[in-house]
Amino acid sequence: MDILIQASQFFLSLSILIVLHEFGHFIAAKSFGMRVESFYLFFNPYFSLFKKKIGDTVYGIGWVPLGGYVKIAGMIDESMDKEQMAKPAEPWEFRSKPAWQRLIVMIGGVTVNVILAALIYWMVLFVYGETYLPTKNVKYGIMCDSLALEMGLQNGDKIISLDGKEVENFSKVPMEIILNEVKTIQVEREGQQVEVQIPEGMMSELIKSPGLISVRIPFYVEKFAPASVAEVAGFEIGDQIVGLNDNSIMYFDAFKTALQEYKGQEVNVNVLRAGEAKSIAVTVPEDGLLGVYPKGDLEEFFELAEIKYGFFESFPKGIEKAGQTLVNYVKQLKLLFSPKNKGYESLGGFLTIGSIFTTTWDWHHFWNITAFLSILLAVMNILPIPALDGGHVMFLLYEMITGKPANEKVLEVAQYIGMILLFGLLLYANGNDIYKHFIK
Repeated sequence: MDILIQASQFFLSLSILIVLHEFGHFIAAKSFGMRVESFYLFFNPYFSLFKKKIGDTVYGIGWVPLGGYVKIAGMIDESMDKEQMAKPAEPWEFRSKPAWQRLIVMIGGVTVNVILAALIYWMVLFVYGETYLPTKNVKYGIMCDSLALEMGLQNGDKIISLDGKEVENFSKVPMEIILNEVKTIQVEREGQQVEVQIPEGMMSELIKSPGLISVRIPFYVEKFAPASVAEVAGFEIGDQIVGLNDNSIMYFDAFKTALQEYKGQEVNVNVLRAGEAKSIAVTVPEDGLLGVYPKGDLEEFFELAEIKYGFFESFPKGIEKAGQTLVNYVKQLKLLFSPKNKGYESLGGFLTIGSIFTTTWDWHHFWNITAFLSILLAVMNILPIPALDGGHVMFLLYEMITGKPANEKVLEVAQYIGMILLFGLLLYANGNDIYKHFIK
């Protein structure tokens, strides 16, 4: 059921973005008197799930959910309609219009995607506001994964700044480290300020580990795993675990690490239950796990920042957030194509994108992710790769600068090359997904 909910959200979000992206091309083309022959959600090789002709345009739904398209008369696109292109140009065709009009048509989809993201962020900020954990309020310090420990951070460190710059929102710290290729992290450790130098050559590993750090919180039992030895031993939901064999251990990460030393042995776990201290004997299984899930609701442990915006106040904030998302994604692309950082190794396909949706239907999260994907779609489409909008823009700019259009044969060849590149990228990204989720 969880996978079905994630897939449903992904499918709905993708459908909205594709339709509105193609509408951007459609409305621009119609505004300049161009004939739009087809408007499709998803691709339709051999047959369509649905189609209906209204005026000069066939509106339809294809069966291959890899995108969508509008077919504009007199344009060399993925349809490769050579027969039409061999005929004399008609006044209502794409190729008959001035280069500046054709340029507007080609950037229409990207423009709509950026505007859509800003509008979604506007409404999300107006309806939900912003709630986040300020970095300065992470009073118990951080919990590190193995890469963060290798980098020099320690469990319990309190983040002060990155390269001397404070980061207000704690959840943005890992991404700031990666996107800005941070060199030093200033932390408070046991009451002293310490500067952690990020080792050279570690950026490629950081890109693969966006969960570098998380917040450290006191260890309260929230629920038990199936066949939990802790539940059998007498632990109860709400117990606060405070020690092991009378040694004080307050945090989940420290308790989990300490437990590894007692595999197959009986230990006494010290807990507080309704303010009363108790000691519970339990035999640690060979996997070193007691089958206990800790509480993780941040609002129970930290003072969160909450900001509410009025209808008009949220509008510039929405534009600002869309702009920052755009800048951050461009930085990600820079890392992705950097041979030194090997960002391409972390490239993901449909499984990776689908997994960023929650397993419960959360409209707040859904619209935030849809706005992000709208920016992603805009940036990817404007790349100067033939078969993408950016490829057409590249040839149109050439025409506007030189005063003559690119040779149609060159455009056809470029279109084939672009489609091969995109298909190869699609195979690589989804192959990465299969490797990471089912093989590795």
